[in-house]
Amino acid sequence: MRVWAVANQKGGVGKTTTAVSMGGLLASRGYRVLLVDLDSQGSMTTYFGYDPDIMAHSTYDLFQHKGKVPADLPTSLVKTTGCENLSLIPASTALAALERQLVGQDGMGLVISKSLAILWEDYDYVLIDSPPILGVLMINALAACEQLLIPVQTEFLAIKGLERMMRTLMMVMKSRSQPLSYTVIPTMFDRRTQASVSSLRTLKNSYGEHIWASAIPVDTRFRDASKAGKPPHLLDPNSRGVSAYESLLKIVLEKGRGVAA
Repeated sequence: MRVWAVANQKGGVGKTTTAVSMGGLLASRGYRVLLVDLDSQGSMTTYFGYDPDIMAHSTYDLFQHKGKVPADLPTSLVKTTGCENLSLIPASTALAALERQLVGQDGMGLVISKSLAILWEDYDYVLIDSPPILGVLMINALAACEQLLIPVQTEFLAIKGLERMMRTLMMVMKSRSQPLSYTVIPTMFDRRTQASVSSLRTLKNSYGEHIWASAIPVDTRFRDASKAGKPPHLLDPNSRGVSAYESLLKIVLEKGRGVAA
């Protein structure tokens, strides 16, 4: 099993689109893929037609056992997405109250790692969609993953948010026994605007080898795919957005082979 987390401490930068697009492309290659929604807003959960406001069972359940995950629990939470080889553990809005509920409890930063260990033989890839807030849920995602994907919108305020994310990442790296490979992914790029072009240049100058050399373009087909509840490649495999994610997937897979080695 390979575990990737998609995270940034700013919302609206394309985290869910990235997780669903990458997960869908992996599934289309025949890999068994699990998507894990850790965001209380439940964008990924909603994407596949589930309502996070009324989910009876979700990732929230994993945190209700004082850091110990029952052996049968993770499997019981898995939902279908309607897409071959692609499964989902949904989120519920109850996750929003988790920080307050877990105050004073030790060992809660490894709940997702323990849950995925139970599912280790069932999936080839896991992609975790993280909340845009530093807290126990994001820490769980960063602790569980071996590769981190950091989408960042090509505009000034998103770049400032990325700086906060990098400080968090450096903090987490100090507590990990294994290094964490990460890739900064410029998103919502519009080459027609000076702001987008300038922001992309700033990102490339600031993050060097850790930034993907290309960018995910603005593409209305992403919105259409979300409305249809399908990964973008199933709606329009020839769209420019899907082509960009296919190129990104190739790079991330190559990085993964380096990590595995």
